[in-house]
Amino acid sequence: MEDVIAIDGPAGAGKSTVARLLAARLSYARLDTGAMYRGVAYLALKRGVDFQNPAALAALAAAVRIEVAFRGAEMELRMDGEILNDQIRAPEVSERVKAVAACEGVRTVLVPAQRRLGAGHRVVCEGRDIGTVVFPDARKKFYLTASLEERARRRASELRGRGVDQPLDDVRASIRERDAMDAARRMGPLVVAPDAVVIDSTGVPIEQVVETLHRLC
Repeated sequence: MEDVIAIDGPAGAGKSTVARLLAARLSYARLDTGAMYRGVAYLALKRGVDFQNPAALAALAAAVRIEVAFRGAEMELRMDGEILNDQIRAPEVSERVKAVAACEGVRTVLVPAQRRLGAGHRVVCEGRDIGTVVFPDARKKFYLTASLEERARRRASELRGRGVDQPLDDVRASIRERDAMDAARRMGPLVVAPDAVVIDSTGVPIEQVVETLHRLC
């Protein structure tokens, strides 16, 4: 059994924040698999790759050099030498990462990379298929969720913090679409692992959510 804490859940559920804080408490590294899919989407946009062409997206994922450095509870992601931070959280990337995450050719490349990057580390790993596909033998599995309305408010607030004022209705619609695509995809769909603990964070302060997970670890 890998020394992995797996956190799955839908968009806007607070996985990134919870994973970062939990990793710090446990003195684990944090492996953000969603950032890797966002990184591919960002590079595809930058290089003019057709998002309607799964073969082209898969070829890009296969060709890109992926490097991860763990700095305490933080993860630094580089793709082809470029450090990826806020640029992969831009709305235009968020709108297109759905197509990347649904591309089986991309997942075929990134899932083994995620396993390789996590090997030999004590990690808190977040995503949508961590406990079911990437690390099915994870020591502990959580499924973090919240109501659609709360997730939309959180995501809109996060965007405002980056200087992006996106209408709440648009954010809500984008999350609803992402939920449907994640649940419906054939490879690595968003589902609750049978042995996962479900945590509904609706109306619950993040620190309280982290405390609950920490206690259960």
